[in-house]
Amino acid sequence: MKTSHRIIAALMSIGFVAGAAQAQGVDQRHADQQHRIDNGLRNGSMTPGEAHRVERQQHSIDRQEARMRYRHGGRLNGYDRAVLQHREDRASRHIYRAKHNGRRW
Repeated sequence: MKTSHRIIAALMSIGFVAGAAQAQGVDQRHADQQHRIDNGLRNGSMTPGEAHRVERQQHSIDRQEARMRYRHGGRLNGYDRAVLQHREDRASRHIYRAKHNGRRW
């Protein structure tokens, strides 16, 4: 009996840690994207207009995440995380293209 309680407690703690890591992953990904945009502006590989466009896209993702969290009591379910990951993937490609298109300011 005691062993089964330990196993259940271990599984629950693993689930809690995985959930916390996934929630941090969304926020960390956004911070990394913002850092890439800032670096692009600083080193001149992105024009201010390009930076404005990708920052607007990031702001839109932030608003969508806030709406999703509001609907689900502050948490993101698997579908929400997948949607946000897809949008961050697209934003990442846009940032890459803006930084590597040869335009300088």
